[in-house]
Amino acid sequence: MTWARHSSSDEEQGWSAEARAAERERRDEQAGKAAITVAGHSSNADECKELLDMLGLEPELARR
Repeated sequence: MTWARHSSSDEEQGWSAEARAAERERRDEQAGKAAITVAGHSSNADECKELLDMLGLEPELARR
């Protein structure tokens, strides 16, 4: 049995790109909120930086 590969139309590809962009925006917004929460609960700047690094969060996302 062979599998046929179907190519998607331009409309489907456009929808996919829009969905990926929307998800990226939502993820960045959520990460920004998380970074703000971490900063608010940190004792000092060094602790904040360490926690953000451990969580893989970028401080720049909190500035949006």
